[in-house]
Amino acid sequence: MKKNVATALILIMSFALVISGCGNGKYLSEGSTTKEQPKTEAVSGASKSEYTPLDQLKDKYDVIIVGAGGAGMTAAIEAKAKGMNPVIFEKMETAGGNTNKSSSGMNASESKFQKEQGIKDSNDLFYDETLKGGKGTNDKDLLRYFVDHSAAAIDWLDSIGIRLDNLTITGGMSVKRTHRPTDGSAVGGYLVKGLVENVHKNNIPLFVNADVKEIAQKDGKVTGVKVVFDKKDEKVISANAVIVATGGFGANFDMMTKYRPDLKGYVTTNQPGSTGDGITMIEKAGGYTVDMDQIQVHPTVNQAKSYLIGEAVRGEGGILVYGDAKRFHNEMDTRDNVTAAINALPKKYAWIVFDSGVKDRVKAIAQYQKMGLIVEGKTIEELAKKMGVPAKQLNYTMKAWNIAVKQKNDWKFGRSTGMDHDLSQGPFYATKIAPGIHYTMGGVKINTNTEVLTKEGKAIPGLYAAGEVTGGLHGQNRIGGNSVADIVIFGYQAGDKAAEFVKAAK
Repeated sequence: MKKNVATALILIMSFALVISGCGNGKYLSEGSTTKEQPKTEAVSGASKSEYTPLDQLKDKYDVIIVGAGGAGMTAAIEAKAKGMNPVIFEKMETAGGNTNKSSSGMNASESKFQKEQGIKDSNDLFYDETLKGGKGTNDKDLLRYFVDHSAAAIDWLDSIGIRLDNLTITGGMSVKRTHRPTDGSAVGGYLVKGLVENVHKNNIPLFVNADVKEIAQKDGKVTGVKVVFDKKDEKVISANAVIVATGGFGANFDMMTKYRPDLKGYVTTNQPGSTGDGITMIEKAGGYTVDMDQIQVHPTVNQAKSYLIGEAVRGEGGILVYGDAKRFHNEMDTRDNVTAAINALPKKYAWIVFDSGVKDRVKAIAQYQKMGLIVEGKTIEELAKKMGVPAKQLNYTMKAWNIAVKQKNDWKFGRSTGMDHDLSQGPFYATKIAPGIHYTMGGVKINTNTEVLTKEGKAIPGLYAAGEVTGGLHGQNRIGGNSVADIVIFGYQAGDKAAEFVKAAK
């Protein structure tokens, strides 16, 4: 009896440690790692014991999903709900991918949670602000589908036990439409945990260390994939449809500098598996790419650990100051504009300054503290000393900001959002940041059915793609909170449309 109890406790503790890694480990923030970065620890929403053993592998499935991030798992769950027998192949040793690192939340308009909280929003406003953020270059068909199905995606997540009812705001948005877990914690780990649980609940096989190398075709139709298991055993697995959800190429410096040589030397927030494999495979299968030179640099990245400081810190009231302790730009401007403002500073860095109120509202800050990324002062003077900035000026900057918040008028920089609370609750905190590579807006061309297209505009039969592996939706600049919406909305659509294709082919 004692032995059984001890065994059960060990299993529970192991699972808890892995799950906590999703929200609090190296993969907490949004984005990926480079060859120059510290090695990232393997954390995810599932322990090794939860992955499907290789002896359960079958030769054929209805739908093969390549990639076990948010888009891939969403697609698998929906395909299964439509009567399919799907399988997920993930090349890394754990599930989650860059989704594990998502921090701020998931954007959606006209959601039930907005309505419950009296937040007035519209799909048209979401569309217009996203289009503006993308410099008007977004694929308008994809964008229209995206905003019009965003509220339904929130509902779908809620229906499977993933509730995002805590609302905040990100740069480039005018209303609170960024949906977070109830406690305000980072969305990524919570989302991965919930999706992994649903994958298991629906008995969907999920193989890790399963590196898909090629999409198999015959007579122009997809027939399956070639996949290498545990870096040694290559097999051809058949399927009527393949969904590629492998993410972007933010951790592939050769690929990035091919399109953007000016980014050489930047750190990246991406997880190591974001190497563009899916893009390469799809190009070989007849697909093509768009916007490959559109690579987003996020303004607030800790440089020593290549770790993103989530936009929610500013969205909940944080401000940016330089070494002179003065503000220099609208903190809630779009990411590209804030990045440009930081890069224009003499030493190309800044501090995010915030108070205990922000810390309470943004749970991810606790993880930043554990990692040693935060300096703290009981008073503004003490904080200034630890930051190495003029205390008198920082005090003046904070007072001026608090007056702006009280008057709802940032006369100096025109900020109009993230001003619900002033910065007056000690202790006070700051974290030093600079820009880092964060997201690749470019990728393979799809239509609103998530079908992969040829240059002639024809769909490749049986081949679908969703998430960061695709291009066009975000244009020249992605709005914070739109990537999580992207993977859920189009991951769901890929699972649905792949199932329709398979049924029609049978």
